[in-house]
Amino acid sequence: MKQYEKYKDSGIEWVDDIPYEWKIMKFGQISYMKGRIGWQGLKQSEFTRNEEDPFLITGMNFHDGVIRWNEVYHISTERYNEAPEIQLKEDDVLITKDGTIGKLLYVDKIPAPHKASLNSHLLVLRPLKNSYNQRYLYYQLQSLPFKHHVELTKTGTTFFGISQEAMGQYKMLLPKFEEQQKIATYLDRKTAEIDELIADKKCLLELYEEEKTAIINQAVTKGINPNAPMKDSGIEWLGEIPEHWQRTKLKYVSNKIGDGIHTTPKYVESSDFKFVNGNNLENGEIKYFDSTRSVSEEEFEKHKKEIESGTVLISINGTIGKLAFYNGEKVILGKSAAFIEPTEDIYNKFLFYTLKTNYVITQFNLSYSGSTINNLSLYTLNNLDIVLPEIEEQENIIEYLDEKLEASDVKISRIKRLIELLNEYRTTIISEVVTGKIKVTE
Repeated sequence: MKQYEKYKDSGIEWVDDIPYEWKIMKFGQISYMKGRIGWQGLKQSEFTRNEEDPFLITGMNFHDGVIRWNEVYHISTERYNEAPEIQLKEDDVLITKDGTIGKLLYVDKIPAPHKASLNSHLLVLRPLKNSYNQRYLYYQLQSLPFKHHVELTKTGTTFFGISQEAMGQYKMLLPKFEEQQKIATYLDRKTAEIDELIADKKCLLELYEEEKTAIINQAVTKGINPNAPMKDSGIEWLGEIPEHWQRTKLKYVSNKIGDGIHTTPKYVESSDFKFVNGNNLENGEIKYFDSTRSVSEEEFEKHKKEIESGTVLISINGTIGKLAFYNGEKVILGKSAAFIEPTEDIYNKFLFYTLKTNYVITQFNLSYSGSTINNLSLYTLNNLDIVLPEIEEQENIIEYLDEKLEASDVKISRIKRLIELLNEYRTTIISEVVTGKIKVTE
């Protein structure tokens, strides 16, 4: 890789030397930064699906730096006109300033004849006096130096944010404008190549996940004996099941079905006791994240659910059907996490696999309540149609699936790791170019 002829000390610890002719400017001196400060009292109930109304962009609409306009809500023209300072223009750069800090969007095009504005938690960035190329900024804010700046200046304990003032203190590296354009063009091409590789790997990942689902569906609805006589299940979207299997409802093979608390517990800074919701359920385990809140032992004792170890947990709000086993963790369950304590007639692992099948997911899909967020009711869980073999056959099916799925999980883990490495490589390339370690030639 080609380098610049002469370098100088940047004075920034995590940047080291930069090309001699490059400048360093505080971002607040060269950029327009505005967030939503008006619209007091704007409620979700005001969002519309009227395609003639102006768009209202949120951080949830960002997908790897691009926006899927068909997913974006709208607001009335009156609301749009209340905040001219955040009415979007093409070539704007948007950044999330709290929650997941640093998600980026380059507004390449606003579908004509539409207008667009911002919801909260976002900043719109534009150059003052043509001080930087906006595509160059888009890449600079993906670099390791900016990530370091965010880590040093973010505030909060469990919900982090970066203030507009802290954003303005970022020391931006500025080559000449023509070189910024050259760098942006190079990174457009280079990142597109990497993104294509990542997309290919994600497609492969989806195929492996579909393969797992097919294996589970076959074993949990048809059994593992290909010569078993079959009968009609009586469930329209399931078809035939082995003749000796029984159809029942989940409530008849459960000791308890319920959900978590519908109130907010009192949080503490840190403890061994956690408050978890449906988003903490992942691949059979309860996962803790940076955003997971802690509670006191007293609060835990007040709100804990009396459930047995081995109880199956399932998310019933937002992303439906995420699963975990409860193994005595010191947690309070929130309302988006339900629990199913099976009787001796069904192995918890067989129930776990059953809840992953297409015929169960179809029942979920047919029952959802809620306008913008799916909700799975306890009534639906109780009355869920399931099919069951005898307990000994369940055990054989579990052993079969555990062995079969282990091979699939190895392949999936390898692909996920490869995607991680490609993303790391992408960040490294961007960082090396926007800090001048690599010179972009013609």
